[in-house]
Amino acid sequence: MSDFADGKDEGALRTIGEVSDALGIKQHVLRYWEQQFPMLKPLKRSGGRRYYRPADVELVETIDRLVNREGYTLKGAKSAIREGKGAAARPSLAEQTSSVISVATNNDVGDVLAQLKSIRSRLEAALEA
Repeated sequence: MSDFADGKDEGALRTIGEVSDALGIKQHVLRYWEQQFPMLKPLKRSGGRRYYRPADVELVETIDRLVNREGYTLKGAKSAIREGKGAAARPSLAEQTSSVISVATNNDVGDVLAQLKSIRSRLEAALEA
């Protein structure tokens, strides 16, 4: 979970402004995601003020990772979260690259080529989703 430097307890409710500042996601994007992801339901108090629970913040982080770092569409991210794939972090591109580099240091070009082909097919599959 994100590191909030606001002095509140880790399990405290956060306003949309606090979540926005901590995660670097604009408030209007968070509101839009609430419409697109039915599982994202922060508490709403009088006047429509939103309060995000720790689980809501984790879900926002997952959506952000899937959409902005792993290249999922909103529809693909929604499917991945429903199927439980969003929570299980897939290896990042950096992790995949470091694994390819470690193979390359062993001068095993055939394995490097196989790994690169595997990465390409996973990327193509993700783009088709």
